[in-house]
Amino acid sequence: MCGINGILHLQSQKKVDERILTKMRDSLEHRGPDDKGLFIENNIGFGHRRLSILDVSLAGHQPFLSEDGRYVLVYNGEIYNFKEFYPELKSNGFDIRTTSDTEVLMKLFQLHGLKMLNRLNGMFAFAIWDKMEKKLTLVRDRMGVKPLYYSFYNETFYFASEQKALFTAGVPLKMAQDGLEEYIFNRFVAGENTLYQNVKKVLPGHIMTIHEGGKTTTYNWWNLKKEIQNQPEIKNPVEWFREIFDDSVKLRMVSDVPVGVLLSGGLDSSSILASLYYQNYKDIQTFNIGFKEKEHNEAHLAKMMAEKFDYEFHTMQLEGKNLHDQLISSTYFQDEPIMHLSEPHLLAVSQMAKLSVKVLLSGEGADELMGGYVRYKALQYPSLLNSIAAIGNLDVFTKQPRYEKLTRYAQINKKSDLVIFNGSNIYPNDIAKTFGINAPPKNEYRKQIYKEAKSLYPNNLRRQALYFDQHTYLCSLLDRNDRCTMGASIECREPFLDTRLIVGLGSLEDKWPFTGKKGKYILKSAMEKRLPDEILKFRKVGLSAPWGDYITKSTAFKEELESFSKSDLFQIPYFEHINIQKLVQNLQKGDIRMTPYIMPLFMMHIWMKTYATKF
Repeated sequence: MCGINGILHLQSQKKVDERILTKMRDSLEHRGPDDKGLFIENNIGFGHRRLSILDVSLAGHQPFLSEDGRYVLVYNGEIYNFKEFYPELKSNGFDIRTTSDTEVLMKLFQLHGLKMLNRLNGMFAFAIWDKMEKKLTLVRDRMGVKPLYYSFYNETFYFASEQKALFTAGVPLKMAQDGLEEYIFNRFVAGENTLYQNVKKVLPGHIMTIHEGGKTTTYNWWNLKKEIQNQPEIKNPVEWFREIFDDSVKLRMVSDVPVGVLLSGGLDSSSILASLYYQNYKDIQTFNIGFKEKEHNEAHLAKMMAEKFDYEFHTMQLEGKNLHDQLISSTYFQDEPIMHLSEPHLLAVSQMAKLSVKVLLSGEGADELMGGYVRYKALQYPSLLNSIAAIGNLDVFTKQPRYEKLTRYAQINKKSDLVIFNGSNIYPNDIAKTFGINAPPKNEYRKQIYKEAKSLYPNNLRRQALYFDQHTYLCSLLDRNDRCTMGASIECREPFLDTRLIVGLGSLEDKWPFTGKKGKYILKSAMEKRLPDEILKFRKVGLSAPWGDYITKSTAFKEELESFSKSDLFQIPYFEHINIQKLVQNLQKGDIRMTPYIMPLFMMHIWMKTYATKF
């Protein structure tokens, strides 16, 4: 696991400045403290920071050159099934000189070109320079587990694992108006755009090629809709799921360093732990973040699970000044205002884990694949929402946060918007009323994904929402996981995101995700003999935190809240109609309905104050 970066001057006579390339690379030191490398040849340069997981010897050093000298590779990720390719490579005359997956990736590319991608089981972002054709190729894994950003600036193409490396190289840090709008309405920017002007992402499952003169092509090497349509019928879903899930967990234990589990105490991470136990893995370390607020705390369940399987358990809580400091750190690692609000907690638990392990398994992806969010329920009977909208005007639900949110959601009229705003905390009507902002963002990428979802699952809003989230909300969660764990120099792996599970689950009928109160029926059915009732039937908590209390009651945040009320943020024309003092006063008086309005603005204030000023 690593940090990668590169510079390609589109004017071939211009030489890469080693000093700039090195500064870019070393801004990513947290992603790879174990080793560093550079490759420069005239107008092309690659940088690499290494976190050694497979073949921790110097043999895995990058940038990695092919033996014939034609190709140069920088790669971030893990190919879990890399050893499967040894016989094929050897029979084609390749010597295997290391035990690293980097060498396998390079040799497969030499043998098959990019046709090899569909055979890889893993997470990856990599760049290959072809010296003969003077061509740079960037590739990102199917679901976008590993990040890859780029910018064209001053006739130069820059790329890196994190935006900060681009800003370090001199790409200007400027907020994009479209990005700002999407952040306010949808919590994060989806698709290839980012919060920044002139900084884009390579999309998951895409290949981007830049020829020396600047001609660029981008195409989709893996498309979930097509894969689901081509999936053969699964005869016994529960057995199929259990078998593939166990194999996925086993593959993600491939490592030359210790592996641990991020154990929340919920169904998803407990299922991973149970799978490890039933496959006879010993001496597993588990790591948990607890909360003193009972309604947010699952630490007792996590401890029970670890003890049941005789695995070591570590837990911690994050409060006061520590929470404030971790908020500043996680904003830096995230490169954007944090939006899940659990980033400081995830960074802290990763730092705790780093003392014992170098790799963590996480339950990310289970909710989006198997219908685990309560918000999907609202889409089962869209006509009911009209009735709720009518009752909502009578203020019957205002005292119950979940129902209050539902009445606001029910004001949305269009089916497409019910899907597009399903993952939001505040909706277009709320934003118009409270912020004085009336025009929703263009949301072109979200609309394109919704169209794909609708054609795959016609007249099925819940399935459309799952597909939509797999391309949007899940990507933001994977970004969060990557930045928080790599911020602590630790690698995160997600067993639920094995390509076989993603595609297979997408092809099953509705009963498998949606039966029962809390969804994830197939996971519960597959795990019912492995997990106790306390886990199978426990109310879903998720990694949520009472931020309204933190910022109004904690001494560490009192001053911050004061400076937030007077923040330069509210000088931006887009925010000029927001009466922030009034919102803050209402929150201080105990009106928790203010929290979803205040938190995105508060986090943007923190970002402006601590991150944007660094560049």
